[in-house]
Amino acid sequence: MTDSPLLDVLARFRRAMLAMDADALADLYAPDAVHEFPFRSPSFPARYEGQDAIRAGYGAAWSATPARPTEIEETGLHHSTDPEVLVVEQTVRGEIAGRDGEFAIPGLLVLRVRDGLIVHARDYMDALAVSGGLHDRTE
Repeated sequence: MTDSPLLDVLARFRRAMLAMDADALADLYAPDAVHEFPFRSPSFPARYEGQDAIRAGYGAAWSATPARPTEIEETGLHHSTDPEVLVVEQTVRGEIAGRDGEFAIPGLLVLRVRDGLIVHARDYMDALAVSGGLHDRTE
């Protein structure tokens, strides 16, 4: 997957997400990067502005959730006519501590990468699933 700088960043992004490592994730972003969540969830802000906010926001979210991702299934990968932009269709699968069953959260991720760092991300996740509508079992 690492035949281009964009795909290398995507691979490192996924590793950080699966490890729930806010430091590793934030290190992928430019200092003034923006990470947006266009599909709002009551438990998430609309956006994180800056590398420090991304680190703090993901760190707090991950420490507060019993959900643990185990796999990121890529269902589509689209290269843009803009060489800085990559669009990824994916489903994050995982388990919830203390419960039987699994969850699956579909989403679309749009990354803009410049000089090897994410400068802008739009993270279109299923807000209902993220905000507490996680099913006990994957359908």
